[in-house]
Amino acid sequence: MDLYERDHWRLRVDIDPFLSLSVAMVALRFIYSSSFLLLLIHLLTPQAQPHSLTKPTSRFSIQEATVDDIRLAFSEKKLTSKQLVEFYLEAISKLNPLLHAVIETNPDALLHAEMADRERQLKGVTKLPMLHGVPVLLKDNIATKDKLNTTAGSFALLGSVVPRDAGVVKRLRRSGAVILGKASLSEWANFRGFIPNGWSARGLQGKNPYVLSVDPFGSSSGSAISVAANLVAVSLGTETDGSILAPSNQNSVVGIKPSVGLTSRAGVVPISLRQDSVGPMCRTVSDSVYLLDAIVGYDPLDEATKTASKYIPKGGYKQFLRRNGLKGKRLGIVMGSLPDNHIKTLRQEGAIVIENLTLPITDSGEGIALLAEFKISLNAYLKELVKSPVRSLADVIAFNKKFKKEKVKEWGEEVFLEAEATNGMGDKEKEALLSMKEVSRNGIEKLMKEKKLDAIVTDGFMLSSVLAIGGYPGINVPAGYDSEGVPFGISFGGLRFSEPKLIEIAYGFEQSTLIRKPPKFKP
Repeated sequence: MDLYERDHWRLRVDIDPFLSLSVAMVALRFIYSSSFLLLLIHLLTPQAQPHSLTKPTSRFSIQEATVDDIRLAFSEKKLTSKQLVEFYLEAISKLNPLLHAVIETNPDALLHAEMADRERQLKGVTKLPMLHGVPVLLKDNIATKDKLNTTAGSFALLGSVVPRDAGVVKRLRRSGAVILGKASLSEWANFRGFIPNGWSARGLQGKNPYVLSVDPFGSSSGSAISVAANLVAVSLGTETDGSILAPSNQNSVVGIKPSVGLTSRAGVVPISLRQDSVGPMCRTVSDSVYLLDAIVGYDPLDEATKTASKYIPKGGYKQFLRRNGLKGKRLGIVMGSLPDNHIKTLRQEGAIVIENLTLPITDSGEGIALLAEFKISLNAYLKELVKSPVRSLADVIAFNKKFKKEKVKEWGEEVFLEAEATNGMGDKEKEALLSMKEVSRNGIEKLMKEKKLDAIVTDGFMLSSVLAIGGYPGINVPAGYDSEGVPFGISFGGLRFSEPKLIEIAYGFEQSTLIRKPPKFKP
């Protein structure tokens, strides 16, 4: 959820009808294989029980399967990457007409899965990266130089050709991950206008898998919905202000918004290079951390990664998955309170919890800066495309007016128009940048220093703007469900490059509560 959707909270898959048929034919070729049949039954049985987050069993189930579960099944030869891709494709074909979480699937996913299986036979699971052979869904604003489109959910970019894989995609491919497809999103990362959360012209209206009538939030709605509904185990989203934390909160998944620059934004349809960040959205903290480890690092095409890469700990982030991660941590609760049972849990696990802390609430000038930054960044992105129907923000605005499926009459494109009216980073914009630095310095930075905090904590995702304007990291972890079954989470935030502490805290909280449960698709 970005700045302009805050007061307007609220996915269609372009699946070739022959895709479902082809998947079914592949399945039939294996139907007499007992192991495949067992796995197929697990996939298609709604009552399948979720796995323990901490102890994978020897019996593999697609429902709630973690990366550790998948790797165990690989090593015990109970599962292949090809079978796993087939299962997810079948799940997408069955559920996506309801959820609109995936815009398109990768026609080469099965081929890449077979390649991963052959490599595993040669080297063995333990000698390969954590995500080797694991399917990953990408938000549709993350570029892939393959048969997939990269459109930010808009028909204006359909058929455009990117010059190269996004920086994070290059790293995923090197890790052996299988790119399964593109997840839907709030169109243009919800920076077009006041469109409903989770809606895009290509993806249609995304649905919350827990309660279908409830807002899925955005803009990384499809990424959250997909992992929540077991259409994939791990996915990537992007955030400018709340776009990972908000849908993670609303769809009962774990979302990590990394410090700006820790993950490359090269090849991502931009809003603001000052605030944009690419991060994991998964069902567990451990899966999110495995995905984070795979995508962090220096990218010569993103200057911010040069400095940020120096803060990546030797050995990566998975070493901070500590069951006792809350012990001794000083946590400050801001912007309200937490449910009493969670405050009690934090303290029982050894955290020092300081309640009723406040952060100054003021207009930081974020919106003023984002409008100008968006026009500059988007125009640069569009001009670099090898082929594209549009080459500037002005072109996109004109396209939308002519193309009825973009629903400009219904939803408008006010933010686009405001951004187009800007003329670079003038005095007003520079003043806004200074204001945001001042707000951060006198807000989160001052509070954490004075109270000697390891992290600030809030119910839901209210921290998003505080973290956004300073490029700070945050993690949202499932924390429960209301009386109607709608999920909610808790967000932990900290200063730049404090991911190790935040991971310890988030993992400690998750493991002490184990609250997440699969969705029931209530109306």
